[in-house]
Amino acid sequence: MTDHFNPSTIYFYAQTDAYSEFSNFAPYGVAIGDLWWPSVEHYFQAQKFHDENYQERIRRCSRPKDAKALGMTRKIPLRTDWEQVKDQIMLDAVRVKFRTHDIPHNLLLSIWDADIVENAPMDAYWGCGPDGSGQNKLGRILMRVRSEIRAR
Repeated sequence: MTDHFNPSTIYFYAQTDAYSEFSNFAPYGVAIGDLWWPSVEHYFQAQKFHDENYQERIRRCSRPKDAKALGMTRKIPLRTDWEQVKDQIMLDAVRVKFRTHDIPHNLLLSIWDADIVENAPMDAYWGCGPDGSGQNKLGRILMRVRSEIRAR
């Protein structure tokens, strides 16, 4: 890990980019609900569904990309409250990740008060979207978790 200064904005997205540890695809698993999930992405995608067999199928995917693909299906009904609970589910999983793993934890703290933006060109909800005007919900969650860790 290199020494990080205090740039005003940190962008992350692909696994080959700097700060890829912030991505939900990063290989930092989370223990939630008596199960080990290989990544935040695995957990998040599985929570879209009430079907436990389908959740387990997602959990067992070898790659986060495959977990996301299964989570994008609409052949299995989404839980009816998904839009109401998805932000909290993401926040909970990100908290566990950054409390569990030293490398992303320390990296998050090393960037001080820099803004964090998921540079996701196709996602204007969790990321900044194609033109940078997206809601950046994941970046906001990361900044919140950073503040919580500092306050502890």
